[in-house]
Amino acid sequence: MKKETKDDIAYGVAKAVLGSIPVVGATASELLQLLVTPPLEKRRNEWMIEVGKKLKQLEQKEELDLIKLSNNDVFIDVVLQTTQLALRTSEKEKIQYFKNVILNSAVEENPNITEVQIFLNFISTFTVWHIKILKLFDNPENWFKKNGKSLPNYMAAGLSNVLEEAYPELNGKRELYDLIWDDLSRAGLHKTSGLHTTMTGSGLMTPRTTTFGKEFLEFITESPID
Repeated sequence: MKKETKDDIAYGVAKAVLGSIPVVGATASELLQLLVTPPLEKRRNEWMIEVGKKLKQLEQKEELDLIKLSNNDVFIDVVLQTTQLALRTSEKEKIQYFKNVILNSAVEENPNITEVQIFLNFISTFTVWHIKILKLFDNPENWFKKNGKSLPNYMAAGLSNVLEEAYPELNGKRELYDLIWDDLSRAGLHKTSGLHTTMTGSGLMTPRTTTFGKEFLEFITESPID
């Protein structure tokens, strides 16, 4: 640890202790501020730099007009709401999804704000596993090819077998992925009741997402920037 950092912490602790003498609770509040403020500022700076860089790249490709966007109230709403949520997580996958929401909203110019808010809520409340599983069953065959895995060769099996083949770390965690599957169903993102019904090999490769589920996945996926 750098000497300056140690000195800053020592100063902050000393200040907090002294402040706790006349006012009950000052120690806790100042220590919390000392612990949270530096990483929060770091997250904010990294977020703004990365999003700004991507927006500039899109402008250079003539896919958007930054001056025009700066006067677009819907886009500004999206940026503010998304930024607030992105700063609350350290999960790289979620941060990328939030970033993609802003970029896709910028290109679209006037996205449906209701859908955007619903999608943001999904990213915020779902775990990364929710989205991984939804992506898998959006198109199982393409998923296996894209991820360099051999297609399962089942005569008959359940979707749970496909899931555990794709993600061996979920083996034996039926309660967990059943709960996730139910969450995705209640959100209207897929159209299959359960993961354990036996079906043919071709049936296992059938896409399971609803139209809304596909729209969600598309909106949180980054469009390639040449």
